[in-house]
Amino acid sequence: QSIITPSIGLEQPGCVSYEPAFAVDAEWTLLRCLSLLGRPGGSSSYLRLSTRPVDQTLADVPADPAARERRRRQAIAGAYTLRKATGTPAITIAAMGVMAVEALEAATRLESMGVAADVVCATSPGLLFRALRARSGAGSGSGHGDEDSTWILGQAFPADRAAPMVTVLDGHPHTLAFLASVNGVRCVTLGVTSFGQAGSLEDVYRYHGIDTDSIVRAALDALA
Repeated sequence: QSIITPSIGLEQPGCVSYEPAFAVDAEWTLLRCLSLLGRPGGSSSYLRLSTRPVDQTLADVPADPAARERRRRQAIAGAYTLRKATGTPAITIAAMGVMAVEALEAATRLESMGVAADVVCATSPGLLFRALRARSGAGSGSGHGDEDSTWILGQAFPADRAAPMVTVLDGHPHTLAFLASVNGVRCVTLGVTSFGQAGSLEDVYRYHGIDTDSIVRAALDALA
């Protein structure tokens, strides 16, 4: 697979991109993308998907209607908290797409080591980047000019839970590197910088340093 595809939503004008981690995220973001077509101030959209099977119960979608709607709004705005540590987190793991599986596994392992970890699922780095620029006065933050979505930064990355961060995706690590500047924290970025390798998913993830073990090591490095 190409390593440049995550950059499409960050660098291509007039295009909003999403990389959903779960089926419900794909449903919400696809409907959002369709709603942006054929209207003033709208945009094209790009969905980066995976054929990897994922346990959908990991999405842990709230049953309460109000909480579910809040999750939906956050997902289409760019990110949501997938796992919230008890108390103050020592580390934040920001994962994109199916890498949420490894992020959750890493958080569980870190917890067993006494390291509390929040897991944030980034659905659209492009929207998050535009929101970050808009917070400093550069643009609306929405990516399509009809609303200000800078609020997502405070909800997905609240200042009172700011902690050193590990970002991880099956794509170039620069894609999520800017997230550290939301709250000005130390960050270790994991991702794929070459392609063409063949092997089992576990072996290829290990080769690129985006498997569960690598995320745990990166978290400990960020805390060192």
